[in-house]
Amino acid sequence: MRSGMNPYRPIGAEVVDVIAETPTIKTLRLRPDEKINFRPGQFIQLTVPGVGEAPFTPSSPSTWKDCMEVTVMRVGKVTEKVHQLKPGDIVGLRGPYGRGYPLEAFVGKDLIVVGGGCGFAPIRTLMYVLLDQRSRFGKLIFRGGCKSPADLLYGKEMDAWAARRDLDLLITVDQGDAGWRGPVGLVTGILDGIDIDCENGVGILCGPPVMMKFSTRKLLQLGLREENLYLSMEKNMSCGIGKCGHCRLGTYYCCKDGPVFNYTQIKNFPDIWG
Repeated sequence: MRSGMNPYRPIGAEVVDVIAETPTIKTLRLRPDEKINFRPGQFIQLTVPGVGEAPFTPSSPSTWKDCMEVTVMRVGKVTEKVHQLKPGDIVGLRGPYGRGYPLEAFVGKDLIVVGGGCGFAPIRTLMYVLLDQRSRFGKLIFRGGCKSPADLLYGKEMDAWAARRDLDLLITVDQGDAGWRGPVGLVTGILDGIDIDCENGVGILCGPPVMMKFSTRKLLQLGLREENLYLSMEKNMSCGIGKCGHCRLGTYYCCKDGPVFNYTQIKNFPDIWG
């Protein structure tokens, strides 16, 4: 959160571009009236005037100075209105909130990043940093999954990343089509055989709860340590500052103490995947 600011007061932001990613997902490029500095994994609250607000994790590089992108799936009243926005419209932003990824803890270690569905959005911001600072990390592996080729986010960008020699990238879909040449099946099916230092390697997961649940189990079975798994638990967040209690997770609030948690912090709480 910006120092000295009323945490409930949004600042204005102009919609400068709208990108249709999939039939149900759009990316908005926003130009805030005031600079918002965020770290990968943190989130902002986006307000549609007269409708309401909802939390979103920025999907653009954290190094951008004047603009920010948020990738939004249409799932309810607020997101429906977000999908109707057009260039020139004004929205509100407040934040950033929460704790992002502990990047310094990743330095010198092999990393496996696992994303699913709209979880590609916060993962995208993290990947920009990892790729920009590639020499600071060991092996970098990306595994992702989505329902179908039509539901794959950032397709051209994924193609460019796949062409890099310093990144091991593989995407699977639940159901392929005539043009799909990659794996078909669950993300857990493409986690077998990963070449990583399991003793010190780091796993980073973001996506639907069921995907994170079984991907976490899989990485533990492969030998990664519990304390080296980081999960983005964006669960029922509302106020953004730990006051409403909607996002309570055991003794934590996802909005204030997360949304990025180490697995050891939350593994013993009931219904963490619910």
